[in-house]
Amino acid sequence: MAILHITKENFEKEVLQSKEPVVVDFWASWCGPCKALAPILEEVDAELAGTVKVAKINIDEEEELAAQFRVMSIPTLFLFKNGEVVNKSVGLAPKEEVVAFAKF
Repeated sequence: MAILHITKENFEKEVLQSKEPVVVDFWASWCGPCKALAPILEEVDAELAGTVKVAKINIDEEEELAAQFRVMSIPTLFLFKNGEVVNKSVGLAPKEEVVAFAKF
């Protein structure tokens, strides 16, 4: 499964209405830790395919979503289940922590 690119147009369908839990990464292209987290998220997406979706929201392109979720630092991960935020993590984390986060 590929990592989803989320916009305000597909946020409700892909995240809030998802039957699977969704890990959403708020990131920016200029963010070093975000770049370091990207390959980790690719691995997590492959490892948890079919049980958890992984999605990314570029804060520079989707300022409204970043503001809605009060994203102050990036990378910030949110875990959504049944349309609700159930977990949040700020900063770069190793793969093991991201997998544990996604299985929360």
